[in-house]
Amino acid sequence: MGDDYLVRIGRLIRDARQHRGWTQSQLAEALGTSQSAVNRIERGNQNISLEMIARIGEALDSEIVSLGYAGPMHLRVVGGRRLSGAIDVKTSKNACVALLCASLLNRGRTVLRRVARIEEVYRLLEVLGSIGVRTRWINDGVDLEVVPSAELDLAAIDADAARRTRSIIMFLGPLLHRMDRFKLPYAGGCDLGTRTVEPHMIALRRFGLDIAATEGQYHAVVDRSVRPDRPIVLTERGDTVTENALLAAARHDGITVIRNASSNYMVQDLCFFLEALGIKVDGIGTTTLTVHGVPDIDVDVDYSPSEDPVEAMSLVAAAVVTESELTVRRVPIEFLEIELAVLEEMGLDHDRTPEYFADNGRTRLVDLTVRPSKLQAPIDKIHPMPFPGLNIDNVPFFAAIAAEAQGKTLIHDWVYDNRAIYLTDLNRLGGRLQLLDPHRVLVEGPTRWRAAEMMCPPALRPAVVVLLAMMAAEGTSVLRNVYVINRGYEDLAERLNSVGAQIETFRDI
Repeated sequence: MGDDYLVRIGRLIRDARQHRGWTQSQLAEALGTSQSAVNRIERGNQNISLEMIARIGEALDSEIVSLGYAGPMHLRVVGGRRLSGAIDVKTSKNACVALLCASLLNRGRTVLRRVARIEEVYRLLEVLGSIGVRTRWINDGVDLEVVPSAELDLAAIDADAARRTRSIIMFLGPLLHRMDRFKLPYAGGCDLGTRTVEPHMIALRRFGLDIAATEGQYHAVVDRSVRPDRPIVLTERGDTVTENALLAAARHDGITVIRNASSNYMVQDLCFFLEALGIKVDGIGTTTLTVHGVPDIDVDVDYSPSEDPVEAMSLVAAAVVTESELTVRRVPIEFLEIELAVLEEMGLDHDRTPEYFADNGRTRLVDLTVRPSKLQAPIDKIHPMPFPGLNIDNVPFFAAIAAEAQGKTLIHDWVYDNRAIYLTDLNRLGGRLQLLDPHRVLVEGPTRWRAAEMMCPPALRPAVVVLLAMMAAEGTSVLRNVYVINRGYEDLAERLNSVGAQIETFRDI
């Protein structure tokens, strides 16, 4: 077998093992070999026989592995079906990845409850494992335990995994407390155009972190004599920028004031987690955060991330475009109020239960029932704003919803350079979307969706929007190479099938 083939086999084995919720040691025990041998196999550095591949497939209950490399994952969608029943919203992807980065602040044991089993989380776990952090799925693979080592080995970092996630940028805040010099691979993730990391650098420079970006890596040097002596004003009210500043302030021995901070859902979850670590954070939910840092954190902490408002919006949109009655349970209502207000103006028929608390005891949830509705295009354009405005990641779902409405809707996605362009992929399915410029799309409805076969857009939310349109289209559609959807959604196809969709996962053999 060639080296490239071994690498691909190794990745399949790794993904199957993680899906099973096993560690490398558990797989090694089942095979009667060593953890180091499993590590070499998964990295493609170990010759492997067909017999061993079959044994691994049997141990992991994975027919794909037993067959060898099967190529990218695709979805076959039989559309035109009505959804019914109820579906729960999973925990927040963006909160989970922020909390995994924040676990590097703590010398004690961190347990995160009901962590989303998604590719973005898997990539971060690979990175954490490669630098010496011990992680394992517990309680039948529902919860995640994280135990950092006393020393981190950044030289051994899994660069491939790091480059496949944008979240790696949030290692900068915790790591500046642990070492004077280190290197990190460039952040990756969705193809959303150029987004500068300069706002991160401006904020972290106030803690003595100096970054030089060369040869695909961030080269970081920390000057311990530099301390934030006045409030930090973020030049961008971004979520990850705010999180990085919070992570840097958490172990700063003093009080740090962060202004123009994001108050979005994942930032609030991170603040709640920091409080569980013993760090006082004033102003949660506002644009000014005051952090009372603790220079050494060594506590055993147990925390439950809250539900994902963007997934909730995805499920609401699924009901709208398929003209279904569907109950979406555990919706974090505080972060969907603007979206629902817009949908009400468009004519959405829905109701909601009284509010109750998420498992973190802080986030307010409702159960939301959506019914088939005759929608009208909104008078005003659809555009995102920092929280409490319409969420940036929810804008793409309005392209599919607007395609169901009578009239023309202007969508202005001003944050990302080219995400709006991907929304025009809906035209392949019968949509009438006109790209006015890289940020503005005019959507005309109502739409008679039609089935098609197409490649998945390389951006998470537009990819899900295409999937939802396929669910509405009569006939059979194929969406190819859906890795990007698996980055942000756990078992989305299976969960939609549980409420009446007909989506089949397959691979090219």
